[in-house]
Amino acid sequence: MGENQGRVSLFVTCIIDQMYPEIGDAATTVLERLGITVDFPVEQSCCGQPAFNSGFWDEARVVAGRNLEVLRGVGNVVTPSGSCAAMMRHGYLELFADHPELHAAALELAGRTYEFSEYLVDVLDVTDVGTRFPATFTVHDACHGLRGLGIKAQPRELVLGIEGARMVELPDAERCCGFGGLFAIKLGHISEAMAADKTAAIESTGADWAVTCDASCMTQINGRLSREGARCRTLHIAQVLAGDTGGALQGSEG
Repeated sequence: MGENQGRVSLFVTCIIDQMYPEIGDAATTVLERLGITVDFPVEQSCCGQPAFNSGFWDEARVVAGRNLEVLRGVGNVVTPSGSCAAMMRHGYLELFADHPELHAAALELAGRTYEFSEYLVDVLDVTDVGTRFPATFTVHDACHGLRGLGIKAQPRELVLGIEGARMVELPDAERCCGFGGLFAIKLGHISEAMAADKTAAIESTGADWAVTCDASCMTQINGRLSREGARCRTLHIAQVLAGDTGGALQGSEG
């Protein structure tokens, strides 16, 4: 294992920090099980994507600039969110395109920032993390991870590496769940229709659990599944690999 692979800094994301700390715990559990030392820079902030996507780039630069400072020199940064990883790898370069020094810092950070499943499979070359979880799974591709980072094979390889797991492919797995951050607020009726399509596809698989790499998708899909009285629930890939379902069930009834 290379020097930079033995220690990572966890960028936990806003939604995990505020709503799903168990996902951050699960990601840490899995990484430590693989011999990785996990640091948590406590002064980290929002990645800035909500403001960035809303056109408030000056406000986004404030929080993004803070993260550039906090995450300078901390080694590889791993985040259990394709959305935040895409922002830090691509959005920061746009934000600071006209600020040479900060753009250089953003480019350097982009080169060592990874989404969680991407880090396990593409950097550590690990698909079996020593988990036993006898269940049937299907995988929903979160939009930012898929389209911004090309994350598709990685969560599937990790699920297939779980002892006792069976995987069934999700129809239209690449179709958005309808959350989309502010999209769900501004265009609520369209968001609801997209969520209904997604949960119908999930239920058609007969899977026990749906797996995704972003807690925002998990929130959207679980909310709809709960209102429909469905048996299936969605788990974050970190929870699946850690074998943790308790927190997911407690947080899925909204």
